[in-house]
Amino acid sequence: MRKGQDKLRQLFPGGAGSGKGVVLVAVAVALLWLASGFYRVLPDEQGVVLRFGEWVRTEPPGLRYHWPNPIEAVFTPKVTRVSRIEIGYRSNGGAAEVRRGTTADRDVPDESLMLTGDENIIDVDFTVFWVIKDAGKYLFKVRDPEATVKKAAESAMREIIGRTELQPALTEARQQIETGTGQLLQHMLDEYQTGIQVTQVQLQKADPPAPVVDAFNDVQRARADRERLRNEAEAYRNDIIPRARGDAERLSQEAQAYREQVVSLAQGDASRYTAIYNAYTQSKDVVSRRMYLETMEQVLKGTNKVIVDTTPGAQSVVPFLQLPNLTHTAPSTTAPTISQQQRR
Repeated sequence: MRKGQDKLRQLFPGGAGSGKGVVLVAVAVALLWLASGFYRVLPDEQGVVLRFGEWVRTEPPGLRYHWPNPIEAVFTPKVTRVSRIEIGYRSNGGAAEVRRGTTADRDVPDESLMLTGDENIIDVDFTVFWVIKDAGKYLFKVRDPEATVKKAAESAMREIIGRTELQPALTEARQQIETGTGQLLQHMLDEYQTGIQVTQVQLQKADPPAPVVDAFNDVQRARADRERLRNEAEAYRNDIIPRARGDAERLSQEAQAYREQVVSLAQGDASRYTAIYNAYTQSKDVVSRRMYLETMEQVLKGTNKVIVDTTPGAQSVVPFLQLPNLTHTAPSTTAPTISQQQRR
């Protein structure tokens, strides 16, 4: 204190002047101290303010103010940077090697081997991409956020794989596995209050374990043959059944048409017979004569006929003349011609 007083006396000679100088210095120091509380939060950051070491608030991007040290302090972690966690494998090499495709991944069986819903073992490698959603929770609610994400992701994947059978997990269910794992993982992280947002769960590999891959391939080929034979049988069935149904429908329609034809003809014949019978009861002679003429018309139709007038006094043919040949021989001047015959 004496040394400080001596220095102040040297700066401000005189008693009254030295008191004023002390005040001015104190005011300047106070202003500088208060001005040190201004800080800026960038667009990709969040400001986490601590008061005597306790998290009190989280500030959005912009120019902000907090009480200077040692009262308050601020952390500004990046919240838009996408982080990734590899589970089941570890990639080696840099980004250039990854682009060239020369990176060799190291398998981690303790993380990748899982049990499916039909009690088969599957080797699953996947990657989790995440960002910070709430910087305050990320910094102070969880001791090790990255390890928490890794353990929770492995647990979520094992649960989803445990609900899925082996064959779908290897083929068409990959998208459903990724979606289900991401939703379950996000639910777990929200319950832990980690302040982390999962952006994507990406399956890198889903294969049978290496020691049984040959046997698995044999099973897959057998299943492929089964599916092929089944498809061929389905194609044959789809070809022959419609044709058989078409033939059956055609025969049914033909039988229906024949039945309607026979019934209609029978009904027409019955109606005609009834009409003839009614006419016969009213005029028997006329109907009998008409029936006789119609019958003779049907009998003699299409045959060679010679009609001779037998009324008294009419010119007739010679009795021994061959009547059927009259239509084939040429007429003579002495014998009666066919034109001399009267026809009716």
